[in-house]
Amino acid sequence: MKVQACLAAVAALSLSAGAAAAAEFTTIPLETVVDAPPEVVWKKVGGWCDIGAWMKTTCVITSGGEEMGSVRRIADRIDELMVAKTAWSYSYSQPKSPIDYHGTVEVRPEGKNKSRLIYTLVYDLGTLPTAEAKAADKERRTKMFTGVLATMKSIAEAK
Repeated sequence: MKVQACLAAVAALSLSAGAAAAAEFTTIPLETVVDAPPEVVWKKVGGWCDIGAWMKTTCVITSGGEEMGSVRRIADRIDELMVAKTAWSYSYSQPKSPIDYHGTVEVRPEGKNKSRLIYTLVYDLGTLPTAEAKAADKERRTKMFTGVLATMKSIAEAK
């Protein structure tokens, strides 16, 4: 009888914990066309710590170099781990983030001497308390990273 009571209690706790931790992922896909070929764009904005220039803050590689598993620290407070990399892209996560935050920076060919610069964010809104807070957070991040993308475009197109 005690075993059944314990099992029932464990089941009840796991059900309530699952409901409280329900994820609500959202994606913010941003892109722009750049007047430069992809190899030029990537050379100018594809470095693992180039984000410091885009966001006008500091960036230091704290582990590794520019390869998978490298860690960068932004603004002396945000740690990001490179989790994927191709010739013209990388993806990162923020391992300690309560919102399970991830981002991808990518360049694709877009016709003769043009590129498409893509910045995609994916994160969990489920930790925010209200629909209004979720909408405001997504709007704030969209505005901020739209500005980041414009800065990246400007750097990539500079002669």
